[in-house]
Parts: sequence; structure tokens; C-alpha cells
Amino acid sequence: MEKFHYKKSAGITALSASMTEFKYKKHAHKEYAIGVTLRGIQHYNLDGSLQLSYQNGVMLFNPEQAHDGMAHDKAGLDYVMIYIEPQMLLEATEKKDIVLFSTPVVYNRKIEQRILSLSHAILSDKDEALCNELFLSLTDILIQTSLSTADKKDNTVIRKAKDMFHSSLEHVLKLDEICNELHLSKFQFIRLFKAHTGISPYQYFLNCKIERAKQLIEQSGDVYSAVAACGFVDLTHLNKHFKSVYGTTAFEYMSQIN
Repeated sequence: MEKFHYKKSAGITALSASMTEFKYKKHAHKEYAIGVTLRGIQHYNLDGSLQLSYQNGVMLFNPEQAHDGMAHDKAGLDYVMIYIEPQMLLEATEKKDIVLFSTPVVYNRKIEQRILSLSHAILSDKDEALCNELFLSLTDILIQTSLSTADKKDNTVIRKAKDMFHSSLEHVLKLDEICNELHLSKFQFIRLFKAHTGISPYQYFLNCKIERAKQLIEQSGDVYSAVAACGFVDLTHLNKHFKSVYGTTAFEYMSQIN
């Protein structure tokens, strides 16, 4: 049985998920994604290599790190995830440079328990003050054990392309215009972009549209305005792509978050 339940508190989104046959399409989040496998085996490709998170495995994803996801076998999979804005993590850790997880999957009981405590508090509608305290407790243990500081620099061309994508989310992807601006052929650009991000320009652009729709739904509680603002044909179109990334439709997500 496929089940995806989202809640948001203190600026952090929590997900409780159960899945058997569902498969995430390759995508990336602008947030950090941190989770725990509760049952089964989480099977996903990350940075060109296969990762398996067994029961009690702690999964650590950096922002914009492309990945897919599925249950490893017919037994299915239960897990929780929390999604944290990069700036929020920097503030909590009191660091100036972006922090990156150095290992995709770790088995650390203290980290696991703090993730579970925070996700449970958010999913159970506990006080925001408590969620903030649990978040700080989690970041403290992460800094002690699992994070490395790195200067993450995008290729200048890739950064410019991303800025162009974000400035035109209400439109279709105009690859010719972007490539003319960057003085690259379409094939040069596609190859370069995928080499740097692990994802194609089209899929990245689509992910940006979905991510922006998610933000608008959280802010306004109006799924139809998100459809228009992000250039989707209709709600069915948005729901289809939203579900491939979040496991649930945009309309269902709106009813859970708001």
C-alpha cells in the first residue's frame, strides 16, 4: 500500500511514507533531506552509484543532489524524512559556508533517534517551540558526527543557466534561447549540465516548477494559483508531475499541509 503523509512546522517539512511498487523519478530538492528507514530496504541511485539503506539506516541528501528511489523488493518500505532549508541549517550550526553530508547512509543510533523525535513531533502537531528545540538537538549531533564543510561552487555557466530557469518557471523550457545566451550548442549544454548536476536540463527545470508549486501551495493554500503561476496546463498536469517527486498529488499535499 502506498501512503505519503506530509506535515510542516517550524519551517521544516516531515514525511511519513510507506511504499511497495511506487518509484520516485529522478529529481533533486533544494533542501537538505534527512531520513530513517524503518522497515525494508530503501533503494536509490545517487551521484551515479547505487545506495541501499537498510532498517535503521540514516539517509543524508545534500541540496540539489539528484536521486531516484524505490523499495528494494516486494516486501515494501517504511521510512520518515525531514526537509530542511539550507539557510536554516547554516543558522542552526552557526556556519558561514555550506555544509555537506560526506556519506549518503550512516548507521548511528543517536542521529536516528533525533530524526525520529523531530519527525514525530512535526507529524503529531506538537508545539513549534518543541520542534525548534528538537531540530537544534539534531543539528548538534550531525555537526559532531556526519557533516563536512565544503565550498560548493557551481560552474559559472551552470549557475547562469539555473538563474535563467528560475526566472521563467511560468513558461515552457526554451532551450534554444538559453543556449544562445550561453554561447553553447544544445548538445554541449545538455552534456555540461548533466555532468555538473546529475540531471538533465529539462528534468531540472520541471523539478524547479514542481518545487515552486509546492512553495506556493504552502504559502497560499490555493493549488489552482500554483498551476497558473508555474505554467502547468491544468491541475491534472501538476498532480502527475508532483506525485512523481513527492509520492502524493499537489491537491492531497495541500490538504495535509494547510
